[in-house]
Amino acid sequence: MRLITAHRILIGAAVAFFLFSAGRTLHSFLGGGGPWALVQSIVSAGIAIGLVAYYRTLGRWGRP
Repeated sequence: MRLITAHRILIGAAVAFFLFSAGRTLHSFLGGGGPWALVQSIVSAGIAIGLVAYYRTLGRWGRP
């Protein structure tokens, strides 16, 4: 396995984690949680979007 393949797997796992975290905290907010749950959900979703954008650039790595 090449290092870039392992890196892609880890970035994919991080995206899944942050999407799960965003959904879980949004559910908490809708169930009566405070406004910080909404803020945390938005931040988690933003990080997931940033990681997806980064993941898309990995296709150019390792090419001359």
